[in-house]
Amino acid sequence: MAKLPEKVVKIKDKNFLFCVEDSSEASDYQKYEDLRQAIWEFAEDHLAGTRNMMCENFLHEGSSLFTAVFEEEAGSFRRDGFHLVGFSYGFVGIKDKQPGFDRPENLWFYSQFLGVRPDRTNYGLGVLIKDFQKEVLLSIFHIKTVVCTYDPLTAVNAYRNVRRFGMEVLEYRVAPYGEYGGRLNRQDVPSDRFFMVWDLERDHRPLVPEIEISDCISNLPHALEISYEQIQSETGSVMLEVIDRVNLNLTPELILIQIPGDYYQMLWATDVRDSRIRAIPVEWRYKTREVFLEYLKKGYRIVDFFKQEGKPRNCFYLLKRRP
Repeated sequence: MAKLPEKVVKIKDKNFLFCVEDSSEASDYQKYEDLRQAIWEFAEDHLAGTRNMMCENFLHEGSSLFTAVFEEEAGSFRRDGFHLVGFSYGFVGIKDKQPGFDRPENLWFYSQFLGVRPDRTNYGLGVLIKDFQKEVLLSIFHIKTVVCTYDPLTAVNAYRNVRRFGMEVLEYRVAPYGEYGGRLNRQDVPSDRFFMVWDLERDHRPLVPEIEISDCISNLPHALEISYEQIQSETGSVMLEVIDRVNLNLTPELILIQIPGDYYQMLWATDVRDSRIRAIPVEWRYKTREVFLEYLKKGYRIVDFFKQEGKPRNCFYLLKRRP
């Protein structure tokens, strides 16, 4: 077997080691569950037990890939839970159930988790973890296709998946995970997701150059009309986007769908007793569900995502009608 990839990356004032988990000790896998709980804070939802996680590892009996990011301390990298600041986890699956595993081209990799410790989210590790995952999948697994899901309303994930990596939306899934809470979700907000595909061999460049983003926002039709409301949360005053109107009858080749600049902040800020305030992110979920389903049904596809910095930040999906 080829040597497992690993690399050290310096970001700002810190060094990070990107590597593949190869331990044959079940106890070494507990750090991934611990970090996952620290990121999502949803104790009711668990990974498999440590023994099963070890067996799942493709280096042992399974088809799962664990990649890890460790932070340097005192000139060395200790591969323990205290120094683990990011990870990804996924497994090999099949596209078409009929031929199953008979054809190598029918295999794809389902990337289930990618997370960064909350106090290290400003180091750009999410993109670098995906880059490293891509390197491992091409060089060791010889797999060229990745699939994953993410919340369509989370701009940080949209920017990474759509604009940075050029992933394509295969379908809009309505609440596939049911209702669950935690730090990054709320039980009263349905768990809608985009199901995405990433062609690892495709050379991707964003459709809209940075210098043209402002013109696109000004000149293209918007499927959602937005206004802003200052609300008082438990941690202070915050400006949030609210939906004024939904436009389902647009027909131009290119249209825009705006989403909140920070949906996670919106979830936290509106987690209050006031039912009107609490309903803001719920309304975003139901109205954007309606818009995405309608335009995807009409033959539009998502071709780019961009943001316009400011307070608040404006974020948009760009959709293009198929010929």
